Amino acid sequence: MVVTGPMSSRLPAAERREQLLEVALHVFAARGFHQTSMNDVADAAGVTKPVLYQHFTSKRALYLELLELVSTRLMLVIDEATSSAGGPREQVERGLLAYFRFVVESPDEYQLMFGGGTRRDAEFAQEAARLERSIAAVIADLIVVEGLGDQERILLAHGIVGLAEGATRLWLGDDLALEPDEVAARMSELAWSGLRGIRSDP
Repeated sequence: MVVTGPMSSRLPAAERREQLLEVALHVFAARGFHQTSMNDVADAAGVTKPVLYQHFTSKRALYLELLELVSTRLMLVIDEATSSAGGPREQVERGLLAYFRFVVESPDEYQLMFGGGTRRDAEFAQEAARLERSIAAVIADLIVVEGLGDQERILLAHGIVGLAEGATRLWLGDDLALEPDEVAARMSELAWSGLRGIRSDP
């Protein structure tokens, strides 16, 4: 866990808030929402609890803001990866590669958003579901099949998101000896091969 140490009282409020969010991210990822107190976050950040409450009204409000932050970071990574792609297939490949690299390079962010603690809380799960819908919307725009309606494209896109999440849980849970680029390549191949076989009339 990364701890920044005591924070200078001279920090601008916005900068201090950013630092508190980063520290809280690591603490919550390591311990989970229910096992983490605001005292834990304040201690890790080197501030008093009243200072923490100046920026966040409650532990739940802090956690929700972290979920929104992680969601924004992941979507930016995917958007940047896919923006310069030459076509739909390359966009799918780059998007999945960005996702799997994010999982490895930002493990605390992944744990916070997709860990069991978030999924078991209805309000937190809504934020995770919102992220899934955002990713699926990007993928749905890449599915071009004549005669295929918007609802069907969204359905297929959510299927691809589910494939990626399921593969990630196995990959991390069983500690498979695969690099993120290898996982992304296989999942891209599976997703694209499946999309090529889609017809407007099943």
